[in-house]
Amino acid sequence: MGKARKALLLSLVMLGSLFAGCSSPGQEAKTAGSPATAVFEQGKPLNAAFSDSRLAGMKGVAENGQMRLFINEETGEIAVLHTESNQLWFSNPPERDQDTLAAGVNKGLLSSQLQLDFYNSFGQINSINTFTDSIAYKQISSETIPDGVRVSYQFGTVQASAEDLPAMLSKERYEELTGKMDKTGKRAVAIAYKEETEKSAYVRNDSALQGLQLERALKAFEAIGYTEEDLQEDAAEFNLEEAGQEPRIFQAAIEYTLDGDSLIARVPVERIYYPAEYPVNSVSLLSFFGAAGQEEKGSILVPDGSGALIHFNNGKTRYSAYQQTVYGTDQTMDTADVVSREEAVRLPVFGILKEQKAFLGIIEEGAPVATINADVAGRLNSYNYAYPSFYVVNKGSVTLDANGQQRSLPRFQENPMKSDFQVRYVFLSGENATYQGMAQYYQQYLLGKDGLPQPAAEAEDLPFYLQLDGSITKKKHVIGIPYNALEPLTTFGQAQMILDKVQAQGIHNIKLKYTGWFNGGMNHGIPDRIHVDGAVGGKKGLKELAQYTGRQGISLFPDMSILTALSDDGFSVTKDAARTLRDIPATLYPVNPVINRRDRDRTPAYVVAPRLVGGVVEQMLEGFGKLNTGGISLRDLADRLNSDYRKHEQMDRTESQEISVKALAGIAGKGLEVMASGGNDYALPYVTDLTEAPLSSSGFKIEDESIPFYPMVVHGHISYTGKPYNLSTYTNPKQYILKCLEYGSGVFFEWIAEPNYKVKDTEYTDLYAVNYELWMNEAAEIYGEVNSVLRNVQGQSIASHEKLGEGVFKTVYGNGVYVIVNYNGTQVTAEGKVIEAESYTTGGGHT
Repeated sequence: MGKARKALLLSLVMLGSLFAGCSSPGQEAKTAGSPATAVFEQGKPLNAAFSDSRLAGMKGVAENGQMRLFINEETGEIAVLHTESNQLWFSNPPERDQDTLAAGVNKGLLSSQLQLDFYNSFGQINSINTFTDSIAYKQISSETIPDGVRVSYQFGTVQASAEDLPAMLSKERYEELTGKMDKTGKRAVAIAYKEETEKSAYVRNDSALQGLQLERALKAFEAIGYTEEDLQEDAAEFNLEEAGQEPRIFQAAIEYTLDGDSLIARVPVERIYYPAEYPVNSVSLLSFFGAAGQEEKGSILVPDGSGALIHFNNGKTRYSAYQQTVYGTDQTMDTADVVSREEAVRLPVFGILKEQKAFLGIIEEGAPVATINADVAGRLNSYNYAYPSFYVVNKGSVTLDANGQQRSLPRFQENPMKSDFQVRYVFLSGENATYQGMAQYYQQYLLGKDGLPQPAAEAEDLPFYLQLDGSITKKKHVIGIPYNALEPLTTFGQAQMILDKVQAQGIHNIKLKYTGWFNGGMNHGIPDRIHVDGAVGGKKGLKELAQYTGRQGISLFPDMSILTALSDDGFSVTKDAARTLRDIPATLYPVNPVINRRDRDRTPAYVVAPRLVGGVVEQMLEGFGKLNTGGISLRDLADRLNSDYRKHEQMDRTESQEISVKALAGIAGKGLEVMASGGNDYALPYVTDLTEAPLSSSGFKIEDESIPFYPMVVHGHISYTGKPYNLSTYTNPKQYILKCLEYGSGVFFEWIAEPNYKVKDTEYTDLYAVNYELWMNEAAEIYGEVNSVLRNVQGQSIASHEKLGEGVFKTVYGNGVYVIVNYNGTQVTAEGKVIEAESYTTGGGHT
């Protein structure tokens, strides 16, 4: 064995002594008088007054009057007792040993509390978990911390692994080595390596090197006297670093603490250790916390768009498991040409709903790099479960071209994510153990953290949201020479004319979102300066529109994009655009709606580097404040979060969120009413209105029904609407009306003054049906019907929502007003009331 290997063994022994030196929960007693924490004797189990056979082997480590926390020091399992309901929740299914479906690694995962996915030397993902790779080797320790316990894990040992075999062998070298082996050794190596004819080489097949196959391959090389020096020489032949130069030793920890009615599980990033050669891609936390078995009834709450339920044991194992990133995709990482039409996750929550008990998971730290995962029993195991995972290091690829041959190499982000990962588990029981109870709890949670505005003042009428599109870029010709010019679709003067007609139709409480008014039309340049486009009336025309809307009691919201920009004289693609992991500017090509793909023949926009956003907003506000519009519409600041992988200036999504929050606070601090698209939760304290808020889920195959979880959280505090009706998938106004009534939404249309053909042969062909004259009468009818009901519940929360039957739903608002909607094409009877096809009935309150 070489000196390097001996030194590494010594360092490993030191690591082991570090773990052995950690105190156990019973070794450090709580001090008397610590807030909300019971005093207990050294080693005395807190479960002395509570008996449950599933707690065998566990000891109490903390309690606070509402909760008790237990741990099994040998397995790392925890249990939480909710004292009010006398209900227990476990980090791992207590009956998992009886699971006949789970096998191999899936069996081990049922006993795991953490899973780490890391990259090997080829940039491929490998996984380790706390049970198989830490607890099995007794490399676990625990120590008390205030109000809880910290459990530390070490993954990996000096035991030989696949990394002790050469990563790649030339054909000649492979034949030389196997020529020295017996038949058993040759068979083992034939499984351990795959031939790549293009490279005239054999590549180690890591996926096959598990258990017995790994042992056989290691013995085959050992039998012919293969040494560490041989390993180095074989690696050098392909310019690879010596694969076996360092054992794959990883470390991580989970801190469990009690806080009021909640359990907090925290993974400190500073305690995640990994070898530089094997960066950790992601960490999955408590994958089976509160998991439900096949005999249990209930649902999984997932935050897909407005919210969705996945019913336990629904048998949908032929469809993909649920997986969505929080706050949508990172535009510096999304390089796909095919555009996903799925709804984004706006709220970082998930939950398990059982009979008479439920938990809600709230991601408090690390949400921008989190993914929510969920699955049902029958695919990998016998449990229904939901959990978060968090990115630590992302990977891209760089293609090298040498001597006519291309080679793709992995490229990793320079630094791991800077945020810790923290989840609050809240426990609900009885009548509160419903998705309605979860929504109400989360609403109060946000209010307590100033994460949601206080209840809005009650308005006389429901908001009518109207988007008017100003000008677009259109290619024109002079003497056969093409050039780009601004084409006005709705001037400021025409906007006043449309608003006069809208009001004459009996439409009230109008909130006007005006796009395409400055710096080059709808897809404008970076807004660090404000130049009102002359094509729509210039600064004078905007001033007159603002005066007009002020007199008429109409709210005016000029729209702008902060996080994306076109390349113009105010934006340098090289200096100002965020970079991808390939070290190229993050480019956004427009989507061709016909084929649902990005059109790379059209003019792209670019992702603005997050580090510039604060300065851009400050400069924008200087010019915008002089326009006296009273409001502003933000197209993307509440809708998107992007990283920047520029070398030596990396900024991850957690840092990007901090910048966006500061920018939103600065805008709201100027006394402006703020309308925003999307509505990620970190933006909610600063907005008065939301457009394109989630009013449906993505409808993934594994999901069973959409629910208005998002509306239940924000209604009464923020006014909102979905996508414009005339550009939506609705073909029946009755169905749109019912959705507005069920979800408490305002009515929304997008119009232009000019005929529809004005957008022909432009990059805005998606505006195919927006001329106002085509929609005015229908808009008035829809608004009149929806307003007649919802004007009575402005400023009220949604108190409850329930499914009464297939296509029949009841929504009750805070003042007792209720509406029962029937989406079916036939008459139904619900709660003793006859409801006609595609109709509704109301009652309660003041209706």
